[in-house]
Amino acid sequence: MKREIKFCLVFRDMWQSAGKYVPRVDQLLQVAPAIIEMGCFARVETNGGGFEQVNLLFGENPNKAVREWTKPFHDAGIQTQMLDRALNGLRMSPVPADVRQLFYKVKKAQGTDITRTFCGLNDVRNIKPSIKYAKSAGMISQCALSITHSPIHTVEYYTKMALELIEDGADEICIKDMAGIGRPYSLGQIVANIKKAHPEIPIQYHSHAGPGFSVASILEVCNAGCDYIDVGMEPLSWGTGHADLLTVQAMLKDAGFEVPEINMEAYMKVRSMVQDFMDDFLGLYISPKNRLMNSLLIAPGLPGGMMGSLMADLENNLKTINKSREKKREVPMTQDELLIKLFDEVAYVWPRVGYPPLVTPFSQYVKNLAMMNVMQMLKGKERWSMIADDIWDMLLGKAGRLPGPIAPELIEKAEAEGREFFEGNPQKNYPDALDKYRKMMNEKHWEVGEDDEELFEYAMHPAQYESYRSGKAKVDFLADVAQRKAAAETPAQPVQSAQPVQVVAPVAALPTTPQTLTVDVNGQPYRVTVSFGDVANNASAPVAASPAPVAESAAPAPAAAGDGQELLSPLEGKFFLVKNASDTPVKVGDTVKTGQTVCYIEAMKTYNAVSAENDGVVTAICFNPGDSVSEDDVLMTIK
Repeated sequence: MKREIKFCLVFRDMWQSAGKYVPRVDQLLQVAPAIIEMGCFARVETNGGGFEQVNLLFGENPNKAVREWTKPFHDAGIQTQMLDRALNGLRMSPVPADVRQLFYKVKKAQGTDITRTFCGLNDVRNIKPSIKYAKSAGMISQCALSITHSPIHTVEYYTKMALELIEDGADEICIKDMAGIGRPYSLGQIVANIKKAHPEIPIQYHSHAGPGFSVASILEVCNAGCDYIDVGMEPLSWGTGHADLLTVQAMLKDAGFEVPEINMEAYMKVRSMVQDFMDDFLGLYISPKNRLMNSLLIAPGLPGGMMGSLMADLENNLKTINKSREKKREVPMTQDELLIKLFDEVAYVWPRVGYPPLVTPFSQYVKNLAMMNVMQMLKGKERWSMIADDIWDMLLGKAGRLPGPIAPELIEKAEAEGREFFEGNPQKNYPDALDKYRKMMNEKHWEVGEDDEELFEYAMHPAQYESYRSGKAKVDFLADVAQRKAAAETPAQPVQSAQPVQVVAPVAALPTTPQTLTVDVNGQPYRVTVSFGDVANNASAPVAASPAPVAESAAPAPAAAGDGQELLSPLEGKFFLVKNASDTPVKVGDTVKTGQTVCYIEAMKTYNAVSAENDGVVTAICFNPGDSVSEDDVLMTIK
């Protein structure tokens, strides 16, 4: 009999790899007993990364969700683990050191045992503080190697990184093959090298199934000494998800490893409940294509955890592109055509931005930059003409050291715009902030919460937390679900094509007038208006909803444009005046200068700065923070 191999169910990642959301906390508590009853898991990935932001988007308190969700597993003796992004904590942008330190204290108190810390650039300087913070809080510090395939990312590169992390105090090592493009033989060599130097260090392997290597990789790493394997299960395994538990167990058992048995009755319960959650509302956010294996993913190397949101983003990007093509009387582009253009552009962009491993947030940055290039070039504009602030921070070294050099044209662009490259410790760019957020909470009469967990949440996700506290997040979410359900239940209109199409039978259409819903937020009824088709100032947006007390007759409309030059939205997304809650927003009456950042469009998980195009006074701000906008909407007027 060979060694024992233990399994971890990556329940959070299963959902994130499939679509936009994870189950609500009531659904998580419903499925937890059946997962425990399966009897085959030593660990369950319960939270981390996008999990808490999803709770906030639901209008749920993520701190309450984590405490309730981890408790049943603790009571059953199953370890809980979470994913954290080192310098970026639980979000897409860097986090001050004092917020990072509080993060581990809070998560340990809430019931999380293991932090899987990774840096999207594999910059060990960003991971080292997390080792110290995690161990100080009493957590197991598992440090991850973000696997990718390039001329730089060799077996020697990853072996050296792992040994350095262990020397710095890492308790465990994770081989984080987030895109599933690690080659099986090379992965086995990395594991063997680590085990040869440190046989006492547990190693856990994580891989997505999409490109097709994962099952072979699992067998290779187990033969080389791996201890834990991350698995998914139907109906969310394979495709952009993870190899299925049943397949992995059968393969390893045949290879002579000692593996846990599975209570199949409980397995079927979990499988059925996951499908019920999808049928309830989660399936509205899952592209059917995410269930497919696709060897085209080998070339761009995009991670499975991002593919769920990517397919949702493509819908909006496609609308924007086809809106522009319609103006030019050009044939509409299909989603497959756009996907291939995007994959080709990712392959072009990636080497030129220094080969960052394609994992959060840098996979999103590379993908977003590629998508912006595609969209701008389709409009006849130049490549690199729109680069978000967070992407610039990556290019300039403010988020860490890139593995390779960036292209000369990007260096020239940075210098032309007066941007400076940074060589120091990235954490120094982000000063401590807890005192500032504590003061802001006191002014709002908000409690900092048990173990300072509400303070942590506000400092980690300021914009989303304010939207959650106001009730707007829940109202917007319920309105979006209602619109998607209505669209799903109504047969679609035939697609306009270049050739005439004869419609044999009439096709039912969506409502042509706004539909009003009443939703409950913490006992307070709100009236929500859901619009279908074209609406003023937002022709392609599916939802125009704002919370308004039931006593009022309608939700407030966006402000009308004032006198002056119109500042148009460069893309579709959500409108914000500031990126951080502590920043001072521009207001009507303020004087602004050409090139000054006056607002942001949040799209594809990044904030894209919008600058004034003329000197003058702001005469109107046409949207409220958090409102959805379309490309070419008038954001504000400046005279």
